[in-house]
Amino acid sequence: MISGRLRFDTSHATEFVDLTQRVSDEIEKAGLRTGRIHLQSLHTTLGLAINENEPLLLRDFEHLLERLAPGDAGYEHDDFTRRFEVAVDEPVNGHAHCRQLLLTGFLTLLVEEGRLVMGRWQSVFAVELDGPRHRQLAMQLDGEFSPPHRVGRSAAQSAAGWGDETTQLVEMEITRQLMTDPDPVAVPMRRLMEAGGKRLRPKLVQLTSRIGPRQEPVRAASLAAAVELLHNATLIHDDYVDESTHRRGRPTVAAAEGAERAIAVGDYYFAKATRLIAELGNASVATTMAEALEAICASQIDDVAQRGAFPGDHDSYLRVVRGKTAALFAAACVSGALLSDAPADVVEALRRYGELLGIAFQMADDMVDFSPDSGKPIGLDIRQRALSLPLIYAAEDRSVGKEVRDLLAGSLGDREVDRVADLVTASDALRRVGDEARGLVEEAVREIEAVELDGLRPTLVGLARSAVDRTA
Repeated sequence: MISGRLRFDTSHATEFVDLTQRVSDEIEKAGLRTGRIHLQSLHTTLGLAINENEPLLLRDFEHLLERLAPGDAGYEHDDFTRRFEVAVDEPVNGHAHCRQLLLTGFLTLLVEEGRLVMGRWQSVFAVELDGPRHRQLAMQLDGEFSPPHRVGRSAAQSAAGWGDETTQLVEMEITRQLMTDPDPVAVPMRRLMEAGGKRLRPKLVQLTSRIGPRQEPVRAASLAAAVELLHNATLIHDDYVDESTHRRGRPTVAAAEGAERAIAVGDYYFAKATRLIAELGNASVATTMAEALEAICASQIDDVAQRGAFPGDHDSYLRVVRGKTAALFAAACVSGALLSDAPADVVEALRRYGELLGIAFQMADDMVDFSPDSGKPIGLDIRQRALSLPLIYAAEDRSVGKEVRDLLAGSLGDREVDRVADLVTASDALRRVGDEARGLVEEAVREIEAVELDGLRPTLVGLARSAVDRTA
C-alpha cells in the first residue's frame, strides 16, 4: 500500500475542484495496475463527489446547496457565546458544515490496467464549502503495482501511445539535469515540473526525431529535455509578469520564492537549455530553437502591450499566440526532424503542423481558464486582462457583449470577475473557440497527409486531437 496527500488551494466560498487528472497522475506515478485508490477529506467543510464537470450543472449544484442550507440562515454552531474553546479565528460557517452532510468525506475509486475506472462523463470533485482555503486529502493506493516512472506521464501522452522506454529516457534526462544544478534554482524548477504538465513539446521532439534515417534516441532525449526546460522557464517568467499565484494547483515560483528568485530561476534555465541544445552540435537545430525563443520574447512584449486594448481582437490574439505558444510547438517538431536528417519537405510540413497545433492548443488553454479543474482560479485571464479568445468572442456576442465590455472597461474585483466568467459561459463564446480549435487541428492533420512519416502519422494525429479535447 502507498499513502500520501493531495494538496490544493481553493479560491471561492463554494467551489467544485476537479481532481480527476491529479488522481490519475498519482495512480500512474505509483505504478498501480489493478486495485483501488481511497480518498478521505481531512476537513469538515470539504466534501467529495463524483459527477459531471459541466459549468452550468455545477452552478445548479451550488444553488441547490444554497437553498438547502442558506448561508444567511441562523445556525447554533455560529453562536460562539454558547460554545467552549472557540478559536480566535473561528469562522462563521454553520451552513458549510450542514452542506457537508449532503456530500461524503470518503471515496473509493477502482483502477484497472493502470487507469482510473470512470464513466464517460464522470469526474472526481473535491467540493469546497467554506473557501478560500488550503486543503488536503488523505490518499491510499492498494493493489498490484508495477515500478513507477521517475516523473509521471500525462494523459495526453498515454492517449497517443508514447512508449514507456521513450518516456523514461526523457524523464530520466530531465531528472539528471536537475540533479546537477544548484538547489536555489533546481528545487523551484523541480517542484514545478513534478506538479505535472502534458509534456507535449518534448513528445513532439521524440516523435519527429524518429522520422528521418538518423535515429539517435539518447540525443533526441537530450533535445526533448532541453525543450521542456525551456518551456518551463517561460512559464516561470509568465507567472511573474502575470502576477499569477498558482499553476498546476501549486504556488508559482514567484509566489513561493519571490520575484527575484523567479527571474533568476527562469534565466538560469533559459541559459541551460540553450547550452544543452548547442552541445548537440547541430547548427540547424540550434538556429531553430533560437528563433523560437526570440519569437516567444517578442510576443510576450506584444501581449503586455495589448492589455491596454483589453480584450483585444482576433488578429491581435493570433499574432501573440503564434509567437508565445505556437513558435515552440513548431520548433519542437522541426528540431526533432532536423536531428534525424528528415527530408526538407517533411520538415516544412511538420513546421506547419506544429504551428497550427500550437495555436489550437492555446485556444483550448483559454477555454480551460473557465474550467474548475484547471489548477488555477477560474477567471484568472479576466483578472489579469490577458488576451483570451473566449473573452474576445463574448465581447462580440449580441446578447451579453455590451455587459461584458462594460465590465471589462471598469475595475475588476471578485464580483466583476465572477460575473464576466458567468457571461462567457452563458454565451456562445466557448463553443466558437472549441470549434475553431478543432478546425485548426484538422488543418494540422492535413498538413502531414502528403509526406512520408515512417508510420507515425496516426500517433501525430491522435496527439493533435487529444491536445484540444481536454478540461485541464
